[in-house]
Amino acid sequence: MPKKNFIDDLISRMTVEEKAAQMLQVPVSVVGMDEARKWARLGVGSFLNVLGEDMEELARICAEESRLKIPTIFGIDAVHGHCLNKDATIFPSQLAMACSWNKDLVRKIAKITATEVATEGIQWTFSPILCLARDPRWGRTNETFGEDKFLSGELGAAMIKGYQGEDLSDDTAVLACAKHFIAYGEATGGRDSYDTEITMRKVRDEFLPPFKKAVDAGVATFMTAYGSLDGVPLTANEKALRGLLREELGFDGFVVTDWDTVNALINRQKVCADHKEASRVAAKSGNDMIMATLEFYKAVIDQVKKGKLDESYLDEAVKHILTIKLRLNLWEKPLKKGIPGSIGCRSHLNAAVEAARESVVLLKNNGVLPVRKGKKIRRIAVIGPNADDIRAQYGDWTYFTHPVPGIEKEPQRPYVTILEGMRDIADHKGIEIRYSYGCSVNRREYYKGNFESIPAFMEQCYIDNSRKTDTYKEMPFINEAASLARECDLIVLAIGDNYNQAGEYNDRAELRPSGMQEALVRVLSTLHIPMITVVVASKPLVLTDIVEKSDAVICAFNGGMFGGQAVAEAIFGKINPQGRLPISFPVVTGQVPVYYNQLPGWHEGRYVDCTEEPLFAFGEGLSYTWYEYSDLKFNKRTKTVSVTVTNNGKRRGVETVQVYVNDVVSSVMTAVKNLAGFERVELDAGESKTVKIKLEDEAFSVVLPDETRVIEPGQFEIFAGHSSKDEDLLKVTVTL
Repeated sequence: MPKKNFIDDLISRMTVEEKAAQMLQVPVSVVGMDEARKWARLGVGSFLNVLGEDMEELARICAEESRLKIPTIFGIDAVHGHCLNKDATIFPSQLAMACSWNKDLVRKIAKITATEVATEGIQWTFSPILCLARDPRWGRTNETFGEDKFLSGELGAAMIKGYQGEDLSDDTAVLACAKHFIAYGEATGGRDSYDTEITMRKVRDEFLPPFKKAVDAGVATFMTAYGSLDGVPLTANEKALRGLLREELGFDGFVVTDWDTVNALINRQKVCADHKEASRVAAKSGNDMIMATLEFYKAVIDQVKKGKLDESYLDEAVKHILTIKLRLNLWEKPLKKGIPGSIGCRSHLNAAVEAARESVVLLKNNGVLPVRKGKKIRRIAVIGPNADDIRAQYGDWTYFTHPVPGIEKEPQRPYVTILEGMRDIADHKGIEIRYSYGCSVNRREYYKGNFESIPAFMEQCYIDNSRKTDTYKEMPFINEAASLARECDLIVLAIGDNYNQAGEYNDRAELRPSGMQEALVRVLSTLHIPMITVVVASKPLVLTDIVEKSDAVICAFNGGMFGGQAVAEAIFGKINPQGRLPISFPVVTGQVPVYYNQLPGWHEGRYVDCTEEPLFAFGEGLSYTWYEYSDLKFNKRTKTVSVTVTNNGKRRGVETVQVYVNDVVSSVMTAVKNLAGFERVELDAGESKTVKIKLEDEAFSVVLPDETRVIEPGQFEIFAGHSSKDEDLLKVTVTL
């Protein structure tokens, strides 16, 4: 492997053109191979979205035909598995994974993903996302670990360690990318890529901690955000990139922009007049690699040669990039080798089953679950648009949606939908499963793949947006579902959203289930047959009426390949649900935001037309046993919480012990409580364990108006229990 001074020597021999090329990432899925070959000969720094023989050819050209023979980095969006490859293992989404509250599992999933990515030769994934989803209207809620900074930081650090391993040069290790820097998910109104109207004090207090943990975990790359912070685009935000990230956190990897954000400075955010100005601003602000804005190349060369941009900015960026390439050992191994045969292998699929099981969250149960033989269930009606829709189960960032949207792709086995999972278990129990689609999630998906032809008058309904024609179109099928259900002893209803209602460009103003799903629930509820509602969705939806009409509610988010199997196993009691919510559910859309760690001071603490409490709170989740907490203590010297947890049920289970802290009186307003620690504990029926959780100093700190973080002496409330809800927590008050 070349020595470190090799980089300085290499930079000294590079032309301005070669430095500019090294700072560029070219999307092969957009430009095509002919143009990609030209960039390879210029010595481009990275390629995006290319696999197989094309990738091998580009790697060879860079390593053999470019003047300085600098190897290139290949990147891909592998955000819940190597999901753009239809043969790879597809795990639950980040939001679903967060329901496990299991750092070891998240690290394991990341390691498997890295192995599969590396087996195709690729060295870089754009994951994890460490933005906080405190406004579920935001389209990218599904990509996050939820609403809390501590949980996101812990799971994010675990994921980074799984991707990168102990040594980046290892053939199964890939670069992780902490994104999107910073406060991207807090954009006003849940509008993706819009302005985040908060102060830098708030940024440091609420949104910086997960990224700090990413740096502490050794993350190799960061990605800037599409949006802006108090009117300053993050791509042009020197205070964020050079101040917070480099100087304060001590990040020593390289920074990549998000897709075409240098162009966005011109055409969307209107802060730069042309490509020359935008490229100069991006380089000066601290971006090392420019994703997809190919105009950057000529523009930044122009600015350096005209003396408007000091070449040292290019030297700095290239040094960051080459340093990571050196750590990858690219000069000796231009492509990763991975483990041949590992993509979609049995052990990886088993891990996907495990992840799906731990992502299931039971939110309501009036005793209908689990389904047992003694309950005299002969026939079960499985109904709903998401009962047998693998696209909805996968969610965003899979081969269905990327890298080139709009191209129809066939589902690739293996996978198990809810309907298939129910049939598999029911067959062994002698229970008959009957199925009806019921209604659509949205108009465009209703008839596709379900009917061979659409009569002319129905075609008009298909393109009509009025509620009247929606009802006219779908009520016959809702009635058909009800007729089927009347002959059954139990209803399993799968509703939610679909992949075209999540992700970039897909923010929502209304969080109630779309289409005729609520009408379907109302009709089925009149049958007075026990009903289990399963929510397969990319985010919390407004389920208030649906929860009231359901005997049990299961949150499944986007469960990956075996999400349907996990749901069926939970329904039949083959697994004991252990998931906990990483995000709160609103009662109505207008109640947003409902994240648990609100600031105090709201007059009367309520709306006149809605409760102040969420429908379901952060940390909630039931199981088929129940737990009792006792003997809460706090050791001030070691800052360790101890609490005894007892399984008072008749079944083995896993409880997630959650610890929260409240600074009673502080010089700036602080949240009513903040998660400060958690631990999963497995308990046999009747078993008790004392759990000890050491808290970080930051749990007791505040960020002052001058943006410094301090620990102020005074009283602190320490909570421990089952969820963030006051009634689920024990409390002690201590003076520090």
